[in-house]
Amino acid sequence: MSVAKVIEIVASSEKSFDDAVQQGLAETARSLRGISGIEITNWTGDVENNQIVRYKVTMHVAFKVEHDASTPST
Repeated sequence: MSVAKVIEIVASSEKSFDDAVQQGLAETARSLRGISGIEITNWTGDVENNQIVRYKVTMHVAFKVEHDASTPST
């Protein structure tokens, strides 16, 4: 049986939505193993003088739940 856990991440970039996603995923990967997928749930931005100055994404990141080999599974 395979089990995944999903967490919510908010990331931002001054370059683009794509860069915000890439930066958020890269930062998340620094502390999580086994990332298996992402879902972008929200796209927003900050605007100044009619220009987007910050792109923001909210995403769900899925990763495999790992079990300790010494713990018996049920």
